[in-house]
Amino acid sequence: MQMGLDFNLVEDLVAGVDEVGRGPLCGAVVTAAVILDPARPILGLNDSKKLTEAKREALFDEICEKALSFCIARAEVEEIDRLNILHATMLAMQRAVEGLHITPKLALIDGNRCPKLAVPASPVVKGDSQVPAIAAASILAKVTRDREMSAFELIYPGYGIGGHKGYPTPVHLEALARLGPTPIHRRSFAPVRAAWEARAGVLDSLI
Repeated sequence: MQMGLDFNLVEDLVAGVDEVGRGPLCGAVVTAAVILDPARPILGLNDSKKLTEAKREALFDEICEKALSFCIARAEVEEIDRLNILHATMLAMQRAVEGLHITPKLALIDGNRCPKLAVPASPVVKGDSQVPAIAAASILAKVTRDREMSAFELIYPGYGIGGHKGYPTPVHLEALARLGPTPIHRRSFAPVRAAWEARAGVLDSLI
């Protein structure tokens, strides 16, 4: 259900929803939904990309402590490859909103489209820099995903995942070509698919 948005009419129990991880070549897409408590304001909320890592970490704990409700959800690599990244992102956003223990009166979605929800929803372009609840959601999603990428650095050394977080940087692309894809790489993404095919070609030539 989608509706037009008048910021002057926004009531309490508004959920902000955002995602992190649409562009990377590996790992899940992570989403979050947050209902802030007007009685417990959180200073410094902004688009997570505009904050330092230390500031995001501090705000992560404060959001979890002060929010009326929050839920962090995801769509896994297998779902991204099966559904495509857009549909997997919409699914993860839907899971985040449905995971709230308080039903919001309105969900504000960062971006230009909304997932299918049981509550009224409206997209907000660049919402993470305009709507505090969306900014809070972006922080929860980014910190969660960044922590996962740092953990994958230890499991799959040599790719630099802890640094580039899975994005297609020159370092990542070089490692992908040299080492081949890992189980957390998205096979439906062109650079990963090319690396799989190149590796398969090498193996075929050895048979």
